[in-house]
Amino acid sequence: MQMATGYWASATLLAANELNLFGILGDDPVTATYVAKQMAGDVRAVTMLLDACSGLGLLVKRHGEDGGEAVYVNAPAASAFLVPGKPGYLGGALRWSADQYAAWGRLADSVRTGAPAVAPKLHLGDDPIQTRNFVMGMHFRTLGVARGVVPFLNLDGVGRLLDVGGGPATYAVMLAERYPELTVEVLDLPAVAAIAEGLVAQSGFSVRVSVRPGDAVADDYGSEEYDAVLFSGVLHQMAPHTIVSMLRSAHKALKPGGRIWISDMMLDPDKTQPAFSTLFSLQMLLTSEEGAVFSVAECLDWLAEVGFVSAAATTLPPPLPYVVVTATRS
Repeated sequence: MQMATGYWASATLLAANELNLFGILGDDPVTATYVAKQMAGDVRAVTMLLDACSGLGLLVKRHGEDGGEAVYVNAPAASAFLVPGKPGYLGGALRWSADQYAAWGRLADSVRTGAPAVAPKLHLGDDPIQTRNFVMGMHFRTLGVARGVVPFLNLDGVGRLLDVGGGPATYAVMLAERYPELTVEVLDLPAVAAIAEGLVAQSGFSVRVSVRPGDAVADDYGSEEYDAVLFSGVLHQMAPHTIVSMLRSAHKALKPGGRIWISDMMLDPDKTQPAFSTLFSLQMLLTSEEGAVFSVAECLDWLAEVGFVSAAATTLPPPLPYVVVTATRS
């Protein structure tokens, strides 16, 4: 029954985020009357939402003295990740999750047909609004989690990095900030690249982070031009034969002795754990033509098939759901 009604909690969180409930609360205890006024909502309904969020541990409810109106305050996790302007803000990523809500309701149809519930091209350029929501969702999600991933990407001594399918270029900017001698080129689809260029300009790293519009699947990445190539959260959108082709392009683009880095959700050999990654694989069924989460063993096999050596995998500490794999071009 908890699984069958699990979407109730999701809908509550996503609605509260859409209404900027956590931003309205900020750092101070406030009443339901105040919240309702700020969001132009119904007091009774707002109170029910506040109580539900309190029940989920997102808020803390404090009863007023002498029968006065109760007040609500953000719980620590909500304060850290759901208030706009905070360093770990994930609200933009949650808006992308809200966009996926209807697709998950059609999961049975996708299982029957093997076809995605939504056209992948809509969020990859065909629909400007969905594309921007997707790119900004990935940007905010990365801002929230990349600080935990970047320390596992040891780019000491790397001068030039190619970030394949780098989306909003958020990783590229963070890496450029961490490594002052590093220059990064981000390759992604034209509609995505256009948004990324704006984000890079806002970051102030345009001198060392550039964006190249193109196709990470079909394009030639170059020949012995880069010290390192990064695939961060992109390969799970592809079929195995496409992944191998992209790894071949990366191998060709690297200088001898260059390193490849793959940061992604990956599965155990049985492909049943971690549970989050199995569910994310269904997300790929719903939103891509051939994508799926792969296992660590498959990733290592593909790298060996292409000619990479000295491959190693590191499972990041919880709650980060990622594995970082690195290998060397001989």
